[in-house]
Amino acid sequence: MRLIWLKHDLPAGLSVFFVALPLCLGISLSSGAPLYAGILSGIIGGMVVSFISGSALGVSGPAAGLAPVVYSAIFSYGNDYRVFLLTVIIAGLFQLLLGTLKLGVIANYFPSAVIKGMLAAIGIMLISKQMPVALGYDRPDFWNKGVLGFFSSSDIKDNIHNFNLHITRGAIIITVT
Repeated sequence: MRLIWLKHDLPAGLSVFFVALPLCLGISLSSGAPLYAGILSGIIGGMVVSFISGSALGVSGPAAGLAPVVYSAIFSYGNDYRVFLLTVIIAGLFQLLLGTLKLGVIANYFPSAVIKGMLAAIGIMLISKQMPVALGYDRPDFWNKGVLGFFSSSDIKDNIHNFNLHITRGAIIITVT
């Protein structure tokens, strides 16, 4: 079985690692974790998981939706990454215990609305971050002054003209296409 892993799963795990590496680094940076945490999560997700899963098909990697959760957890512990790691280790041990006791059915008791709500919030966050790019807006303050600036004064015509100066028609055409 391990010979098959060397032949098939090792190259697949390496490719998952290399493809996911930029995303791993970006998520670790955006969540306030050190960059080596992103490299380590890519190695674990690409190599270790493919080795121990025993699954014929499987891809694992970073979950971008967890970046705000990780950031708030690190921030709530006084920006101490070591305390956050301790909580992750305890949660991992708890997951191993639940898996060993075959208690995965507990997930059936979580309302699907909670999961759908979390996924919808992640989707809204991702879409809202892409709106300036889709419009070709060249200012970093899109959500602070760009869109909300329309409604801040009584002269909407000037606001629309100002906003129009900072968007790119080519980006809008590509977005619509």
